[in-house]
Amino acid sequence: MQVHVTSEALGHMRAAAAAAHPREACGILLGEGTRITAVREAANVHPDPHTHFEIDPQALIDAHRAARAGGAQVIGYYHSHPQGAAAPSATDRACAAGDGKVWAILAPHDPNADVTFWRDGEAGFTALSLCLADG
Repeated sequence: MQVHVTSEALGHMRAAAAAAHPREACGILLGEGTRITAVREAANVHPDPHTHFEIDPQALIDAHRAARAGGAQVIGYYHSHPQGAAAPSATDRACAAGDGKVWAILAPHDPNADVTFWRDGEAGFTALSLCLADG
């Protein structure tokens, strides 16, 4: 399965990861279906932001309210692994809701891939292929 992402949204995620380093960046993926058209950066409110993330609950509430009012839908989340790989960690797997949302994981120092996309399903994470979708 593919996820379609605008280069602008991808650029915002990469910039957020770079700005947060050495802490984990996090935010919300907005769009429709598997098309990510925008991202909303959020504060990482986890007590240990160097190795974990927790999206500010108020940012999630605001994003869902905006969606109900006709704005872009919340289709998933993103976060960075400042020192790790761009793949779900053991912590990610333990904390995932299995709700079908898309996860983007950024790892600026990963020589194989700096960003990957995953579907968080009942059976765990499934890799999604990236398709740039500008226009």
